[in-house]
Amino acid sequence: SPPPPSRKPNSRLQERLLKKLGQHAHPFYFTIPQNLPCSVTLQPGPEDTGKACGVDFEIRAFCAKSIEEKIHKRNSVRLVIRKVQYAPEKPGPQPMVETTRSFLMSDRSLHLEASLDKELYYHGEPISVNVHVTNNSTKTVKRVKISVRQYADICLFSTAQYKCPVAQLEADDQVSSSSTFCKVYTLTPTLDKNREKRGLALDGKLKHEDTNLASSTIVKDITNKEVLGILVSYRVKVKLVVSRGGDVSVELPFILMHPKPVEPPVSRPQSGEATPQNEGKLPVYFAYLTVCVSILWLRLQGELDDDLTDLSCFHICSLSRKVLVSMKTVR
Repeated sequence: SPPPPSRKPNSRLQERLLKKLGQHAHPFYFTIPQNLPCSVTLQPGPEDTGKACGVDFEIRAFCAKSIEEKIHKRNSVRLVIRKVQYAPEKPGPQPMVETTRSFLMSDRSLHLEASLDKELYYHGEPISVNVHVTNNSTKTVKRVKISVRQYADICLFSTAQYKCPVAQLEADDQVSSSSTFCKVYTLTPTLDKNREKRGLALDGKLKHEDTNLASSTIVKDITNKEVLGILVSYRVKVKLVVSRGGDVSVELPFILMHPKPVEPPVSRPQSGEATPQNEGKLPVYFAYLTVCVSILWLRLQGELDDDLTDLSCFHICSLSRKVLVSMKTVR
């Protein structure tokens, strides 16, 4: 029967797969709600076993003769996908913070001002921290400590917060009484130096792929935390170690994300093909699932070879990957 009028037009890839696979291929599309959490995983410790805590998504497809029929694992397939956020096109203002500290039995103070060169950083990009100290007190600043900290608010079964340093720097820069000091420090937070830290938030990954530190979570409406999963944020902490006077510190929030990928140019649609605004919405995932569903449908109809009747879901997925490789020539 013809599709309903409200159905979304098929993409070029879907049209080509339909021609290749025939009547047992069933195109589909879906939209992920904006309020769903991003794919984030908490890094397990070296001795932890079992599945890591985190948020992930998967698409499941199955074949049955009726809706009421029990779904068997051998007649279903699943595909893990990620929900990601990319950096905003317009970053916010340059982070800057200052504080003044007075000491006991002294009417003079120590002033600390710190700033970042920008608010938005991409993964692997160095962070420049500008530190300016005006020491009018009688104390001496002995050292300067700078660290990049990741904060992960866990809003799943219970609420908790993990705080983990991902880059640290300590300098023996001294600021004597009645003097000023100005210097730019550079740190680069990466996963390579933090692979054994338990509870560190990482971007969700697909199988056999490496990942990175979790990207900052950008939330428009933070009132409903029950649907947010794991909220990730970053701050740079600047601390002055003062002799016999305690520490003076400030924090600078910033955003760490991936840039938005550049979309390839869209070719002019031909007769029966999708319009440019619908182009490329479903990548290889659709092809992969279409092949899986086609194989399952053939099994249900008894049209598969006898040698395939005892294959597990994993083997079906492996078979579909091989079929998908041969289909790439259709593009």
